[in-house]
Amino acid sequence: MDNAATAARTAPAAVVVGIDGPSGTGKSSTSRAVAAKLGLRYLDTGAQYRAITWWMLANGIDVDDPAAVAAAAGKPDIVSGTDPAAPAITVDGADASGPIRTREVTAAVSAVSAVPAVRTRLTGLQRSIAAAAPVGIVVEGRDIGTTVLPDADLKIFLTASPEARAARRSGELKGKEAVGLAATAAALAKRDAADSGRSTSPLAKAADAVEVDTTELTLEQVIECVVTLIEEKRGA
Repeated sequence: MDNAATAARTAPAAVVVGIDGPSGTGKSSTSRAVAAKLGLRYLDTGAQYRAITWWMLANGIDVDDPAAVAAAAGKPDIVSGTDPAAPAITVDGADASGPIRTREVTAAVSAVSAVPAVRTRLTGLQRSIAAAAPVGIVVEGRDIGTTVLPDADLKIFLTASPEARAARRSGELKGKEAVGLAATAAALAKRDAADSGRSTSPLAKAADAVEVDTTELTLEQVIECVVTLIEEKRGA
């Protein structure tokens, strides 16, 4: 048997993993770490929605006008890198990894994300990226298992108590923006209501997703849990 045939037999099977859940559950940190540990690609779909929102704001589009947002949805050129060590994102050729994390973008992203034309455009982009990852990929977001990749090999839905989520998100913002715990909890509740209540691809747990409650778990424990689920799927 030649080396190529041997490698084909011993290489782990490519696997497509969708990880959904609301903010503050450890979704991004877990997804990136799992992808890096297993040699998979990684896609943060939330960053794409932030990127298109940032472009709308920068170009004077009224983000509270769904018709205006829909009309501009196809204009920005959004390119997402899939290296979990450095998941870059550019908009019209410019690095947008910093600008998309501002409070202004955070406040507007739910409204932009609710516009069907935006979701259609980015869902197509996300499916193309996943299909082009021969080694497999971890895709994180809010509608991956239900809409973007309904045939994913493994779907995981991360949850946590409101208190734990607020504490984690407040900790993430420390040193960047002065946001108190109560204000963070209120912002998360507002985002949850918007994401779960939108008519197009709302935040929801897929019927065949594995739910993982991260409230009492450290990040390392969550990562190990997800890695185990993926390895079991590969083994099956």
